[in-house]
Amino acid sequence: MQELDQTQELIQMLKERLNEKDETIATLKATIKNLEATVKMLQENAVDLKATIANLTETLNEFKRKFFGISSEKSKKKQTDEPVCEEASEQESGIPVKEHTRTRKKKAKRDDLYALLPIEEVLCDVPQQERLCPDCGAEMEHMGYTFIREELRITPAKVVRVRYMQEKLICPVCREEDDTTITQAKTPTALMPHSPASPDMVAMVMYQKSFLHLPFYRQEKDWKEKGVPLPRETAANWYNTCALEYLLPIYQAMHVELISRSVIHADEVPCQVLHEEGKAATSKSYMWVYLSGTDGEPKIVLYDYCSGRGGDHPIKFLAGFTGMLQCDGYSAYGRIEDVVLACCLAHCRRKFFEAIPAERRKKQKLLDINSEQAQEKPDDKTASNEKLSAAQKGVEFCNRLFYEERLYKDLPADERKQKRLETQPRIWEEFWSWLETLSPTGGSKLEKAVNYAFNHKETLMNYLQDGRCEISNNAAERRVKSYVMGRKNFLFHNTVDGARASATVLSLIETAKANNLNVYQYLYTLLLYMPDYKNEPAGIEQLMPWSDFIKEKCSGVTDTSTEKPESRGNLSI
Repeated sequence: MQELDQTQELIQMLKERLNEKDETIATLKATIKNLEATVKMLQENAVDLKATIANLTETLNEFKRKFFGISSEKSKKKQTDEPVCEEASEQESGIPVKEHTRTRKKKAKRDDLYALLPIEEVLCDVPQQERLCPDCGAEMEHMGYTFIREELRITPAKVVRVRYMQEKLICPVCREEDDTTITQAKTPTALMPHSPASPDMVAMVMYQKSFLHLPFYRQEKDWKEKGVPLPRETAANWYNTCALEYLLPIYQAMHVELISRSVIHADEVPCQVLHEEGKAATSKSYMWVYLSGTDGEPKIVLYDYCSGRGGDHPIKFLAGFTGMLQCDGYSAYGRIEDVVLACCLAHCRRKFFEAIPAERRKKQKLLDINSEQAQEKPDDKTASNEKLSAAQKGVEFCNRLFYEERLYKDLPADERKQKRLETQPRIWEEFWSWLETLSPTGGSKLEKAVNYAFNHKETLMNYLQDGRCEISNNAAERRVKSYVMGRKNFLFHNTVDGARASATVLSLIETAKANNLNVYQYLYTLLLYMPDYKNEPAGIEQLMPWSDFIKEKCSGVTDTSTEKPESRGNLSI
């Protein structure tokens, strides 16, 4: 009986130990499970950290490139050695390029380059004492002149004081009868009453400020060298007053014309105004740019100063426009009603270009529609090329579309649209299918490029609907650059009126350039006639950049000697 009890106790003890063992095993399993979860979490953290490090490195490299490298996305290409001024062969030569031949632009001759300049001939005669024959002593006869060389001469600007003296007539007969009859001559309307400002001088101030990008303080030094103490405050007052009083009606008429067009480009760029009600001096304002598309009509470029970047600004400016708006992916443009957005492919390509590693970016080619340099056709097997990174493949897809556009850029709108629809939808379908296969690292530049493309999938392809629409918004970006070049010099606007005046003057300058006018001559002509015609719609119509009157007056070289305020005549209205 005692042995049975001992056995039972032993069995009970073994059961307790087995239970302890099971508990220990369960505890160990739980611990292992926790460790496995911890390891998995650490692995995920390691992946996230690697991605974060890669993204930060990518961002740091991009900042280094922007601060210390070139800002352009253009790659280096071998430039052709072509002299500009020397006489060359008149024959156009074909340059064989991979899969196509492109015609080289004919080299310009010196006579073509300087065709608009007046010619003066300097006759180099033989001195009188040397006109006798050295052999027989007879007087030698004139044979003619031989052309030896030519050179360009410039006459520095000269400022003179012009005093208008008004003649007055009195009737002697009436005077004898104790009556006074006096008649006086008409004088030209003053540009600015009680001011020495003249059309040509104010036009020069505007030309230097907004075309040559010379701030007023630099102009002040230049005027002083000419003997004119013109303080920068006075020059700024002339600029603002004449722009808002005389040039603004032309700007407003061009605005009405622009809204009636079918295709408009739009973009915006930051600027700064020191004194604006309700805003700090360091806050951002924006200069918006709008221009006409390739519709065959006279070109229009307009700048519009606004205090912000909200969608209300383009909505207000484009009120009444119902065509196609070419722009970047900024969401504010999406708020405009009754327009078709055409997103810029150059912006999409730029996202992929920025995702390319720096060491490969230098070798990446970028095709440009308007470049005169011949370019090879991109490889159609882009997606299957294992040598290229995903970002490079994205750039190459865009290059293929730009290459096709370059082939069609000179075609009529209807034919251009037909050619696009024959070739480009296939490239787009291949592009979107390829993007679906990508799994970019979260937060990387490649992911941003892919997301940008997908977010604007429809608007990127809208240009296919109209042959007058461009594949990119580079036309607007080039006009933005015109403002930015000036901003780098003058840095900021002092007042809102100054910013609006700058927008007005720059609009007329860029529109004059786009219509092949002499910029200074156009500004001078406007200031010459507008004091008398600023309230005459028919007169304003004759002073538009595309009118026959302006084409005749402002298509040659600068010449203000033939027309002065006292002799300019009247517009035929």
